[in-house]
Amino acid sequence: MTSSAATKSELPVFEDVRAAARRIEGHAVRTPLLGSPALDEKLGGRLLVKAEPLQRTGSFKFRGAYNKLSQIPQAARANGVVAYSSGNHAQGVAAAAKMLGIPAWIIMPKDAPVIKIARTKEYGATVVPYDRYTEDREAMGLELQAKHGATLVRPYDDPDIIAGQGTIGLEIAEQCGALGIAPDAVIVCCGGGGLVSGTALALSQAMPDVPVYSAEPKDFDDTKRSLESGRRESNDPKARSICDALLAATPGEMTFALNKRLLKGGLAVSDDEARAAMATAFLELKLVLEPGGAVAVASVLSGKYPIKGKTVVAVASGGNVDPAQFAQVLGA
Repeated sequence: MTSSAATKSELPVFEDVRAAARRIEGHAVRTPLLGSPALDEKLGGRLLVKAEPLQRTGSFKFRGAYNKLSQIPQAARANGVVAYSSGNHAQGVAAAAKMLGIPAWIIMPKDAPVIKIARTKEYGATVVPYDRYTEDREAMGLELQAKHGATLVRPYDDPDIIAGQGTIGLEIAEQCGALGIAPDAVIVCCGGGGLVSGTALALSQAMPDVPVYSAEPKDFDDTKRSLESGRRESNDPKARSICDALLAATPGEMTFALNKRLLKGGLAVSDDEARAAMATAFLELKLVLEPGGAVAVASVLSGKYPIKGKTVVAVASGGNVDPAQFAQVLGA
């Protein structure tokens, strides 16, 4: 993307999400909505968790990656794809590339979780390490793209990526309909904003009366602050969080253009609240969450979104957590 604001004609529309659902059908997992009567009793409301850790590669990112890569013309596939990611987009792109026979170069931070780097390599991608605090991954991506004549697959600011992630919103609407439920809110984990913007786009047509909220780590709440100010805000470069999947510096141009129109608001949780949500999801739902994948659930469990007397859907976006970190969280 350039520095200019995304134009309306560049943004995906609802039919793009429907088309993405048709492309990924039979390739992506239709993940369940999980609930716990015991947890609901404690909360005084009903919490349903969209379990994207059960998706291919352990996160929602496969949806957008497959939707994007499957549309690359056959003649261009031999030149490969280039992506940059802290880990989940990396794995999604690498897995989709392997399925479609496309070479992949993935730029990943040196401090990304070991499991994410290892799995990306297992899918056959070439991992290019970088320092997230001193090097520019986007510039590196453009250089690799030019070198190989490859297709650049951005992690969130791309209409095909957003549309692919939006298939989660279609599934939520269909699953709630089957259960006879009209949720009071849908809360979605947010980094650059691809997942929440796509989900909100789908729900704006499929469940138009349901408010959608973003959920972020409190020191990386750029979308929350951007929604409040009406312009794209940035995070403090010195900020740190265990939620490695959600450390975007500022909202995407396309994603914020959608989010400022479609979202009801933003929520932010602490790292400790994310850890607590990881433990609760494991104990009550038998679901493994990574820190960034837990922030939507954490926003409910911590009371940031009051659930008493309500029904809330929280999207758990990923479960790619290093075993040692997860054991530490459970032992805390």
